[in-house]
Amino acid sequence: MEAYFDNAATTKPLECVREIMMKTLTDDYGNPSSKHTKGMDAEQYISDARNIIAKTLKCEPKNIIFTSGGTEANNQALIGTALAEKRKGKHIITTVFEHASVHEPLIFLESIGYEVTYLPVTKYGDIDKDELLLAIRPDTVLVSVMAVNNEIGSVMDIDNLVREVKAVNPGVVFHVDAIQAYGKMMLYPKKWNVDLMSASSHKIHGPKGAGFLYKADNIKLLPYIYGGGQEKGMRSGTENVPAIAGFGCAAEKAYGNITDNTSHMREIKQILIDGILEIPDTFINANPENSAEYGAPHIVSASFAGVKSEVLLHALAAEGVYVSSGSACSSNHPGLSGTLKAIGLRNDLTDSTIRLSISKDNTKEEAEYAVNVLKKHVPVLRKFRSY
Repeated sequence: MEAYFDNAATTKPLECVREIMMKTLTDDYGNPSSKHTKGMDAEQYISDARNIIAKTLKCEPKNIIFTSGGTEANNQALIGTALAEKRKGKHIITTVFEHASVHEPLIFLESIGYEVTYLPVTKYGDIDKDELLLAIRPDTVLVSVMAVNNEIGSVMDIDNLVREVKAVNPGVVFHVDAIQAYGKMMLYPKKWNVDLMSASSHKIHGPKGAGFLYKADNIKLLPYIYGGGQEKGMRSGTENVPAIAGFGCAAEKAYGNITDNTSHMREIKQILIDGILEIPDTFINANPENSAEYGAPHIVSASFAGVKSEVLLHALAAEGVYVSSGSACSSNHPGLSGTLKAIGLRNDLTDSTIRLSISKDNTKEEAEYAVNVLKKHVPVLRKFRSY
C-alpha cells in the first residue's frame, strides 16, 4: 500500500487540471499577448482562471497578479513593497517562523539598509498581539505574517491582526503568506483589509509553476520582473498558460467542496493523532488538546523521542509511507524556519520530528496503515539510538 502524507510539500494534480493543461499545450497553445485568434483563445484561459480565483477570495479579478509560484509572490510582495515605500520608512515586522521565501527576501532587504523585527511565537505557534503592536513604529512600512505555519499547522487570526495593526499605523502594508491556507479555509483579503496575499497552485492539486499575489487597490508595489509588461506591468514575461489554467481548475474544485474536504481532512488528522499517541514517548506539537479541530485541517507535527527524523522518514518511505522531516528547513538563523525552536521544542526532539500533511484524497485506510508502519519502526529504531 502507498500512503502519501506530504501534501503540504506538493499535491497530486486533479484530472481536470491535467486535461485543461493538455488542451492548452496541444490545441490552444498561442501566446496570450498575440492579437490573433490563437492568442485571444490562450488569453481567455488566463482571464477565466483570474475570475475563478477572485471569486474564491470575494475580490475583483483586477486584484490578482499571476506569478510562477508562492516563492515569487512572496518575493514580489516584500521586495516590491519595501522599495516602493522606502521614503516612508525602512522598518519591517515579521515572525521568527515564517517560510524561507519570506525570510530570505527580508535578509536581502536587511543587507541594503532595511531593519527587520522578528517577533517570537508561543509554544502553540501563536503571535503575541501585544508584542506585535508594540513593535510598530512611525517608520514601519510592512508587516508580513503567514496565515498557516507550514511545519506545525498553527493558524493566525489574520482578520484581527490586520485590524489591530492598522489601528496603530494605518499606513502599514500588511502581507499574508497564505500558501498553506489557500484552498484549505475561507480567506477574505478585501473584507479583512489585507493588502497583499500570496498563494501557490501545487499546494491545492494544481500544477507546479503557478501562483498568485493578491494586491489591494491603491497599494504601491514595484514590479519584481521587468520586460513585456504582462499582468498590467506587475509581472513581465509570457504567461504560463497551462499552469494558470490548471490553477483555475484546482481553485474552483477546492472551494466548490471546501466544507466536505475540510471535514474529511480533519477526520483523517484525528486518526493519525490518536494512533501516533499510542506510541510511547511521542508528542503532537503545537496542539494543546491533541485534537484535529485545532489548527489547520491538514498538518500534523509529531515528535518521536529517541528517533532521528531523517532515519524514520526513510524507514517509512521504504514501506510506501511518505512524510517530511519537521526540521528539514531548520537553521540557527531566525529567518530559515526555526519553527521547532521558536515554539520551544526540546532540543532532543527538534531532530526527531516529522510532518504528516493530508489531502482530500487520503483515506482512513491509508492513515491506519501509516500509523501501523510507525508503530512497527519507531520501537526498532529506538534500540539503535546513540547515547
